[in-house]
Amino acid sequence: MPRTLACPASLKGVLSARDAAAALAQGLRRWSDVDQLPVADGGEGTLDVLQPVLRARWREADVHDAFGRPRRARWLELPTGEAAIEAAEAIPLDPRRLDPIAASSRGFGELILALGRPTHLHVGLGGTANMDAGAGLLEVLEQLPAPTSVACDVDAPLIDAVRLFAAQKGATAEQLPVLESRLATLAEYADLPGAGAAGGLGAALASLGAELVPGARLVLDLLGFDPAEYDLVVTGEGTVDATTVRGKAPGEVARRCRAAGVRCIVFGGRVADPVPDAETVPLSGDRARASEDLAELGLRLGGLGAPG
Repeated sequence: MPRTLACPASLKGVLSARDAAAALAQGLRRWSDVDQLPVADGGEGTLDVLQPVLRARWREADVHDAFGRPRRARWLELPTGEAAIEAAEAIPLDPRRLDPIAASSRGFGELILALGRPTHLHVGLGGTANMDAGAGLLEVLEQLPAPTSVACDVDAPLIDAVRLFAAQKGATAEQLPVLESRLATLAEYADLPGAGAAGGLGAALASLGAELVPGARLVLDLLGFDPAEYDLVVTGEGTVDATTVRGKAPGEVARRCRAAGVRCIVFGGRVADPVPDAETVPLSGDRARASEDLAELGLRLGGLGAPG
């Protein structure tokens, strides 16, 4: 019987990576042996995919969100003594309040201070409300508690952060010069890939000695992703476009499958740009039937058609 691996990323606002993997596996197991390995790229949901694989313990800390409101933030304590955190656990982007001028990264600094002294720190960036170039974080954090790897969910340098991301955080055209002047305080990191992630938090962490790395690469390494033992790998996300191969988890999965000579299917709720050298499959685009779409895709890949 063929061996398949269901390793999707999340379909943002629709299905978590774990739920997407379970839906895929429902169809795939009708004709193959299936393993599930949900994936992420350092943005929201990264801790959720790491926790069961690394057998990590959930911990919590009292911090403040981007607007100074009390918040409980989760983090992971690994059996190795390492820690894993997400910036979005402390200062998430909240569509109900979009104000990049007022939003601060201070709460993320509070989270790092609460970790104690791990042997190594893995940081996921993405999905945050701030555009302060880490000024709030640097107010409370003078040094990192351990050698630190930063998983950047985008490869944007600091110089491009305002142009690419300010609007989605609620910035108006009149506010752009103000935000650009903030980022200029870390001008020495202007061209560093990943420095523009999470409103400039990448640059702030680099200024404290952290190593910025492509998020999908770091997360897949932590998960121990290896396609070589499978006949088929199925991955995907909500929207497959040009950014999928620029640091997103499905793009990195497809790249590693190609290198290993393993067939890879990439699905998208919407497909704007197919992934080069991978079979790219669009789903219906109906958010309400995402789970059903994935189960049916699993069946179709085995030549079984849709359930009747």
